Amino acid sequence: MKYIRVIILLVVSSLAGCASQSALDNVRSDIDSVKTRLFSIDRDLATVREESKVSVGAIEKGFKSDVASVRKMSADIQATIDSTKSDMQALNGKLDDTNLAVKKPAEELARYREDADKRIMALEDRILKQQAQLDSFSKKMADLVKAKKDETAANPDFLYLKGLDSLKAGDIATAREQFTKFLEQNPKHELAANAHYWIGETYYSEKNYESAILSYQDVIKNYPGKEKVVAAMLKQAMSFSAIKDTKSTKFVLKKLIEGFPKSEEAKKAKEMLKAIK
Repeated sequence: MKYIRVIILLVVSSLAGCASQSALDNVRSDIDSVKTRLFSIDRDLATVREESKVSVGAIEKGFKSDVASVRKMSADIQATIDSTKSDMQALNGKLDDTNLAVKKPAEELARYREDADKRIMALEDRILKQQAQLDSFSKKMADLVKAKKDETAANPDFLYLKGLDSLKAGDIATAREQFTKFLEQNPKHELAANAHYWIGETYYSEKNYESAILSYQDVIKNYPGKEKVVAAMLKQAMSFSAIKDTKSTKFVLKKLIEGFPKSEEAKKAKEMLKAIK
């Protein structure tokens, strides 16, 4: 409207400057044209305003709808956040409980290990002490066994029996060695005559008849009252017979029969004499 007034003032000023009818008609024509244009403009503005209202309403409605959606989404997100916080708190509580549950067995395991280590150390100490006692006992036993062996070895009867065992086992050389050692250590022992006899037997089994004759002679000459004298005389005669010394064989056999007529050896001696004739 302010714009229209300005135009009118301009027109009036123009009329004042030029009062001709033609000019006035022209001005009126222009004024009508302007009014028409202004009316058209007002109408267009009204249309625009109406459209703007509709558009703004739609936009406002859409905006409100979007705001409502955003608010709902925000509320949902907040609810989710709250739920997540609650879950996190619950999870943290469970985690604390789990840590406590894990820590407790770990502490108990540590105490158990410490106790086990102490027991193992005590057991090892006991084992070491028992081992020391066992070693000491074993040493004493070894010393006793050695002393017993030495004592047994020094026992004349033991050495004599070892000689007999070797002879029975066919170990002639060892048997002779043991009997010889027996005689060296115990020349006056009551089994000395037997030892000489068995030495003669070792030589006889080896067909070393000369050495056998000498061993049997030790029995006959040095132990006249012993039982082995008769057996030694018979085996000596057999040794002389083996080396074809008939004269010595007969001499020993006759002496055996005369000295021990009732012995078993005397019977064998008589049979040998008959065989020689």
